[in-house]
Amino acid sequence: MTDTRRRVKLYALNAERQWDDRGTGHVTSSYVDRLKGVSLLVRAEVDGSLLLESKIQPDTAYQKQQETLIVWSEGDNFDLALSFQEKAGCDEIWEKICQVQGKDPSVDITQDFVEESEDERFEDMSDTAPPVELPPCELNKLETINELIASCLSSAVRREKLSTALEIEGYIRKLLNLFHICEDLENLEGLHHLFEVFKNIFLLNKNALFEVMFAEDTIFDVVGCLEYDPNAKIRKKHRDYLRQMAKFKEVIPITNPELLAKIHQTYRVQYIQDVVLPTPSVFEENMLSTLSSFIFFNKVEIVSLIQDDEKFLNELFTHLTDETMEISKRRDLVLFLKEFCTFSQTLQPQSRETFFKTLASLGILPALEITLGVDDLATKSASIDILSYIVEFSPSMVRDYMLQQVNSAEDENLLLNIIIEQMMCDSDPELGGAVQLSGILRLLIDPENMLASINKSEKADFLNFFYKHSMHVLVNPLLSNTTNDRPTKEDYPTVQLLGLILELLSFCVEHHTYHIKNYILNRDLLRRILVLMRSRHTFLVLSALRFLRKIISLKDEFYNRYIVKSNLLSPVVDAFLRNNGRYNLLDSAILELFEFIRSEDIKSLCVYVVDTFGKALDKVEYVQTFKCLRLRYDQQQDRIGERERSTSALDSVPSILRTTRYRRDPRQLEEEEEIWFNSEDDDAEDNGSDAVTPSHTASIPSNTQQVQTVAPTTSPTSPIAFSKANVISPKANHSGGSNSPIIGASSNGGSSSPSTLSPTTSPVPPSTDVQSPSTMKKALVDYDGDSEEEEEATAADPIPGEVAEEVEPKKDIDSAVPVISPVDAGEDDDAESPNKRAKLT
Repeated sequence: MTDTRRRVKLYALNAERQWDDRGTGHVTSSYVDRLKGVSLLVRAEVDGSLLLESKIQPDTAYQKQQETLIVWSEGDNFDLALSFQEKAGCDEIWEKICQVQGKDPSVDITQDFVEESEDERFEDMSDTAPPVELPPCELNKLETINELIASCLSSAVRREKLSTALEIEGYIRKLLNLFHICEDLENLEGLHHLFEVFKNIFLLNKNALFEVMFAEDTIFDVVGCLEYDPNAKIRKKHRDYLRQMAKFKEVIPITNPELLAKIHQTYRVQYIQDVVLPTPSVFEENMLSTLSSFIFFNKVEIVSLIQDDEKFLNELFTHLTDETMEISKRRDLVLFLKEFCTFSQTLQPQSRETFFKTLASLGILPALEITLGVDDLATKSASIDILSYIVEFSPSMVRDYMLQQVNSAEDENLLLNIIIEQMMCDSDPELGGAVQLSGILRLLIDPENMLASINKSEKADFLNFFYKHSMHVLVNPLLSNTTNDRPTKEDYPTVQLLGLILELLSFCVEHHTYHIKNYILNRDLLRRILVLMRSRHTFLVLSALRFLRKIISLKDEFYNRYIVKSNLLSPVVDAFLRNNGRYNLLDSAILELFEFIRSEDIKSLCVYVVDTFGKALDKVEYVQTFKCLRLRYDQQQDRIGERERSTSALDSVPSILRTTRYRRDPRQLEEEEEIWFNSEDDDAEDNGSDAVTPSHTASIPSNTQQVQTVAPTTSPTSPIAFSKANVISPKANHSGGSNSPIIGASSNGGSSSPSTLSPTTSPVPPSTDVQSPSTMKKALVDYDGDSEEEEEATAADPIPGEVAEEVEPKKDIDSAVPVISPVDAGEDDDAESPNKRAKLT
């Protein structure tokens, strides 16, 4: 299987008469039990999968073309081709085919074609059908020759017999000699017959005849015969065009004569197919498939010959990157390179990848940086086409080059920024180049085609690069045109460009969620874009609205708060009211935006719309959107009211009896704890005890949740430090005479009096830490278990429709904070310290 002689490319002819590449593999011929015959097998060289399994039928016509091609048909209108890497492999398989069919390997076709109708099958059943006898090639026989060739086109077998006769007798060259005589004699009748004769010879669809007609010494005579169309009023001088007008420019001398001949031949044959031959009818279209194949394989061969010529390519790119090169010379170089890339589209994917890697190694991307900025329309247009070919095939290769530029080039010299700049300054009134460049840019920033591996994340790296070095270049025209409350410039090229930029930004919103969100919020970009809602160009207004709609469709609360806080729906409502109910696309698009807010129940935007624009929008009655929005708003307000009433009712219940978790005012906490400590102090006096131990028990309702005290930590800056034991004071006196809670005691004025401290009877660890005042204060305020980040987010960014809680600012702690002693492990588990009871309240 590793024998290069058997290495082939498999092609299949599609409905557009173009050859589709089916893969590269190795071909063998062997007997297949399932097919009960010798078959051609092609297995892929990559994974060994079966690309082709075709039984060699005894009545299938196989054609050998150009020494390395074998072409045949399977079924109706399904043509296959094997293109061999080496001639020896083609000859080997061809001999096997001829052996199975019992044919001489010296022939270029093995069989007559299978007949297409019952009449033909009956008529040509016999293998001894007589060959086609051609009349003498003379002037007075031209009409007979024309009739004979035309009569053979209806039968596949007779077409084959006729082709064989024309080839064996060298009849085409004889006919071309008659053409010279007719032209010299100005014999129009004979020239008209020759036109029909050669048109029908093309319809024979035989590669062997094409090779004769397209030879260097005969192709112009064939074109001359096709100039004398009897249905044309004026003769078209195709030969004059090919010889005088269409001049071949060698921007760099081609020393390979085979390559030079192929280039000339391919151009002329392409001209014959596209211009000279009359447009084929539906029945004639498939009869020219071999002509398309001839051109296709010629292009493949041209690309291979150029790619193998390292000296030629090095010289090409040396001249291309020479900044002193004349504009006309550089234009010819770029046009040649564009044609070269166009031909490469005929290559199979693996060969095309090798092709573009070769160009990249030679420096095609640095060369495009120069040619894209050249002040020449043809050069710039061809450069965009070349870049498009490269990016469409391998965007990752271009992105890798751009990332490598970060440390070696200034921002204005980056290829990505050059692409954006050229999009901005397109001189075409219709912005054809800008549209093409925006498509290239979209491919480059599309995360769907970005690769990710263990050691490399192309998506993260390239998007960071794009937003850091290039995003400001992209949005600069938009920002400069929206400095006021109306667009500054509204000429057609400017608004067309802004439309392209908005399309790219909408694409970013959809695919670059994190990066574009930061960019929009930090630079207030949406506000500037919505200035375009006051443009006199409706399509630009719709583009800005589409961008906003894309953002709202994400249902991201960061975006929603930004819209509400900045009142960014105001330009939309203004545009809607200015439209005044006219039934147009703008009216429908704005209504759909509000309908989306309602149907998706985006609460913050619903409240914002009704609160801010309710009076104006309630007057719109030709749709139910705003009425339903108002209804949704009222329902939401009712739910909020019920929640507030339930909260008020719950506040009237003593805190010690509450089992539900909710947030309370810190001032209420201090008052209740003072009451508790006062009652605790009274109990202590009645019992004749002044000291309070950590194991002191209190009567607590059974439904009260118990919270375990966390061992405090030592702080070197703590107001009081104990070396042996930690004790607590049941109360601390304020200057005003009121009692303060044991934890988090503070004073607005005056200092706290020192408390009488008694040692505890429980064993204490040798080193016990003390909580800092702020930590202990937090323990009371945040008793319900919410995180500090949630509290800050709730206080800073309350969501409309929910009741934000008012939290009292923390007070400065000036007084000494008593220390909480841990509960002795040996005490009864049911015993609770005053500290634990304080936490329960």
